[in-house]
Amino acid sequence: MNKCISICFFSALSGFMLINGFARCEEAPEGFTALFNGTDFSNWKIPEGDNGHWRIVDGVIDYDALSEAPEDKCLWTEESYGDFVLQLDWRIKETPYLNPNVPIIKPDGTHKLDANGEPIRMTVPDSDSGLYVRGTSKAQINIWCWPAGSGEVYGYRMDQSMPAEVRAGVTPKINADNDIGQWNRFIITVRGNRLTVELNGKTVLDDAELPGLPETGPIALQHHGAKRDGVWAGPPSLVQFRNIFIKKLD
Repeated sequence: MNKCISICFFSALSGFMLINGFARCEEAPEGFTALFNGTDFSNWKIPEGDNGHWRIVDGVIDYDALSEAPEDKCLWTEESYGDFVLQLDWRIKETPYLNPNVPIIKPDGTHKLDANGEPIRMTVPDSDSGLYVRGTSKAQINIWCWPAGSGEVYGYRMDQSMPAEVRAGVTPKINADNDIGQWNRFIITVRGNRLTVELNGKTVLDDAELPGLPETGPIALQHHGAKRDGVWAGPPSLVQFRNIFIKKLD
């Protein structure tokens, strides 16, 4: 704790600093406002009955994927947003779950098939979270460990009723994720029903169309995963978030 305080103090003097994954204290970019102040959950709604699993550790939002909330376990903004640019940092802390069902995703958003017409599956160490925009889980911008990379919109890519160009548009153009344990930066632009996602300075989704996207709604940091008999039954949201800033465009 004392080490983190000293780092944040030095950051205030120098503008910003990043040392071995410690929280970096940044000011909001011009035109943006902070959604997270580094000290409490102002601007956010903690799930009722969470019991301390969404918490703040050393100036970052930390989640252990074990919320006890009986209903929705995600962390939602208090305010709703229409068109906006969202900048935030995220990192996956660890990957204790081996996911045996990860497909090979082709550029058009479909899955590569074997000789029998079945999706080819692989096993990868996996943790899973994401962001919901405009209040809907269908418009989830994924954070995970799949070879396709983070930033895809799973709810639209997997919806076979969507046009082919929509499913291709929400599939990452490149895997821009940093290694597990390292920080990543999203810059997410939502304008009308169009979505652009930059990850670590690379555009992974470019003006992707999201048909039927609500006109406004809150933003969520996603819960994922659960334990059965003390063992993870799916990829858990073992994630942290920091430096969350938003600029309204409407």
